[in-house]
Amino acid sequence: MPGLSHFDEAGRAHMVDVSNKPVTARVAVARGAVKMSAETLALVTEGRAGKGDVLGVARLAGIMGAKRTAELIPLCHPLPITKVALELTPDPALPGVVVEATVKTGGQTGVEMEALTAVSVACLTIYDMVKAVEKGMEITGIRLLLKDGGKSGRFEARA
Repeated sequence: MPGLSHFDEAGRAHMVDVSNKPVTARVAVARGAVKMSAETLALVTEGRAGKGDVLGVARLAGIMGAKRTAELIPLCHPLPITKVALELTPDPALPGVVVEATVKTGGQTGVEMEALTAVSVACLTIYDMVKAVEKGMEITGIRLLLKDGGKSGRFEARA
């Protein structure tokens, strides 16, 4: 299937062989958000959620998710991740929490899936920790903002 590297000539899914690719510095940034009511956001930001520090736990969950991406996404390579950083920013205008993950490695393939997984897991953790007070929250806008390194170079999403 032309242009789809995860399929062989016969159309079968396979893990891409990256053994001949050079090791380069790679980075990816992803973002998403959890929309909730202003009242629920206040519980989160004021530390009144029954399960504890929502943003702190979600940050750790996102880091763990990035590190386990190859276990979750069948054709991802296990990578030596050198950095995972998550910013969780309460946004009264949503209202909700914006989650942004930055993942770095020195390797033969990129960390886009790790950044997207970090954001997804952090958002799911926020949902889990406050679902007792609001089940109608919306996880939204998860997307890649930036990737750099490797043969394809730099990608930046349009605003």
